[in-house]
Amino acid sequence: MSLPLVTTVERRHRLGLRHRLAPSARAETVAEAADSVVALHATDAATVFLSARARLAEGGPDAIERALYEDVSLVRLLSMRNTLFAVSAELAPHVDSSTARAIAAKERRSLLKHLDEDGQGLDAAWLAGAEAAALDALDARGPSTGSQLSAAVPALRQKITISRGKKYETEQGVATRVIRLLAADGRIRRDRPRGSWTSSQYRWVHTEPWPAVPAAEARAEIARRWLHAYGPATEADLKWWTGWTLTDVRKALAVVGPDQVRLEDGNTALVSPGDTGPEPEPEPWAALLPGLDPTGMGWADRGFHLDPAHRSALFDYAGNIGPTVWWNGEIVGGWAQRSDGEIVWRLLGSPGRAAEQAITAEAARLAAWVGEARITSRFRTPLERELVA
Repeated sequence: MSLPLVTTVERRHRLGLRHRLAPSARAETVAEAADSVVALHATDAATVFLSARARLAEGGPDAIERALYEDVSLVRLLSMRNTLFAVSAELAPHVDSSTARAIAAKERRSLLKHLDEDGQGLDAAWLAGAEAAALDALDARGPSTGSQLSAAVPALRQKITISRGKKYETEQGVATRVIRLLAADGRIRRDRPRGSWTSSQYRWVHTEPWPAVPAAEARAEIARRWLHAYGPATEADLKWWTGWTLTDVRKALAVVGPDQVRLEDGNTALVSPGDTGPEPEPEPWAALLPGLDPTGMGWADRGFHLDPAHRSALFDYAGNIGPTVWWNGEIVGGWAQRSDGEIVWRLLGSPGRAAEQAITAEAARLAAWVGEARITSRFRTPLERELVA
């Protein structure tokens, strides 16, 4: 018996509906928007807001700020691919156990190695004392920036020498490393930043670590959700997206028990159990997604929604996608915001009059939502640079 066929058009239908980009599929809450793509990239502060905006039925930046800093229904975690993501509080324990714990352990080993090599007698006991002092300062002061914590905790003003005796020897303060470690361990979290929602100068608050979930169980839950959002996909796609070992990927998929399907290019891929039928066609939709948006970054192979000829214009040298324009599940151009606030975009093809009208309307919706805020992508791409020049 031949495998069920999932066409390229059907894969694009899934993006409109499952990634909540078609207007009729948009989410009611920020947590729902994040869950629809498993996690929102959070390396760039503005990305979280713009990715959520594209998937929400209503609500401005204040709704996303409430989710992050008041309801705490959305939280930032250093996790997949050693990258900062924002995930729903419901999913956070699984992300923590599946991925973040291993990163935290690696971060601790690395810092202790640097402390030992520095030769000042700083060790695990000293680090534990510095961490405890930082937490005490947060309890006493309330939400604080890294600079404020350093001013309050003498140990955080300690400097160490990295790669002593080598030509790339450098002196480094420990404050950033200690704060990063506390965050990776789940003992502090990012709170409301100084400045607007586009700022990355976060304040920190003391919090309790996430409940422990068996790592294998957590990885299976992540794989199950990812496969629903991103399938058809391959184990190579999941390995790339998570940063797990191939062994862990295969064990997690074995628990999920995915079905195999055929793709139009002749390759096979995986979908959730029973998820082999055609996806309903959503209404026509346009989207302006930010750099690093999950819909553009969800697979190692993105050929079904991106013409390879357009890749060089839309990605930076490190493989990070920039701001993109979408029409019915396909990337058709890029966009940027100029210094005067104008949203500008360029098509990399000819998707037709209906597409141009819908994209124009979506650009106006984005401009109204952003208001007076100014967005500069952290990962500059050739097209984005041209548009703002």
